[in-house]
Amino acid sequence: MGRKSDLRILGANRREWLIRAGATAVAGVLPTPSFAQPKVAPPTIIKAGSFVMSINPTLPPLQYANDKGELMGLRPELGNEIAKRLGLTPEYIRIDGVTTMIPGLAAKRWDMINTGTFWTEERSKIMFMVPYELVALSILVGRGNPLKIEKPEDFAGRSISCELGSIEERRTKELSASLVARGLKAIEIRSFNNFSEAFQALRAGQVDGTTAIDGVAMFMQSRGDFTRAISGLFAQEACLCFGARPITDAVISVMNEMKKDGFYQALFEKYGALQVPSDTFAVKGTGPNA
Repeated sequence: MGRKSDLRILGANRREWLIRAGATAVAGVLPTPSFAQPKVAPPTIIKAGSFVMSINPTLPPLQYANDKGELMGLRPELGNEIAKRLGLTPEYIRIDGVTTMIPGLAAKRWDMINTGTFWTEERSKIMFMVPYELVALSILVGRGNPLKIEKPEDFAGRSISCELGSIEERRTKELSASLVARGLKAIEIRSFNNFSEAFQALRAGQVDGTTAIDGVAMFMQSRGDFTRAISGLFAQEACLCFGARPITDAVISVMNEMKKDGFYQALFEKYGALQVPSDTFAVKGTGPNA
C-alpha cells in the first residue's frame, strides 16, 4: 500500500472534514508515473497543486475511514489515482449527503464529487456526470433476518431507513408506490442525514430495514452487522461529478488511460465492483451549460 492518509477535522463543524490522502496502490497494477509538473492549474481546478474532492466516507468497502482515521476503499483509491495522473495532491472534504455536495460543487468548493452519485436526468442538467460504476440496491435487515423478509412485498406496512435526498431514498419511495399500486400497504420511509445514521436506526431496532448499494450491503453482512434480505434492485450507473467542462475533460482523459493500461479493471476486480461496459468514459447528459 502507499502512504497512509492524514485526517484533520476543520474547526468545530462536524459535518465537514478535510482528508489529505496519499496515493494507494492496487495489487497487480503497474505503477503510474509521477509528473514533475501538474497537468492542470487554476482556474481549471480550485486550488493550485491540489485536486479537491467531496466524499461521504460511510460506505465500506467503497468509501470509509478506518479506526485510525485513514480514508479507504475503491472510490478514494480511484480519486487518488486520478489526482496522481493529473500531477496533483488529492484532498478530500467530508460532506454528509449528496444534497449538500451538489451546491458545493456549483460554488466551487471542490473540483469533483467522488461519492458514487447515481445518474439521473435531473442531476445531469446541473453538473457534468461521468458514469464509471454499475451498482444495484439491496435491503438490509436485522442479523439473522428475524422477520423472514424474502421479497419486496414483505416490506408492505414495514419501515425502511435511507439517507436523505439519496437515490436509495428515491428508489425506496418508488418501491413503496409500486406496492400501493398493487393494493398493498405503503412502506414507512424514515430519512436520515447520512448512511451511518440510517444503519444505526436499523441496528437500534427503530426500523425494519435499510436500503444500501449491493457492495456495501455485502460488506455489512460479511462482518455480521446485518443480513442482506433482498439484492439486485434498480441497477443503475454511479458517476463522478463536475461543475465545469475543462476539469471534466481532464479527468476523462486520465480515466481512459486507466482503462487502457488496466488500472481501472484491476481496481474494480479487487473490490468486486461492476464496471461500466463502454470502452471509453464520457459525459452522460447535457451538463449545466446546455
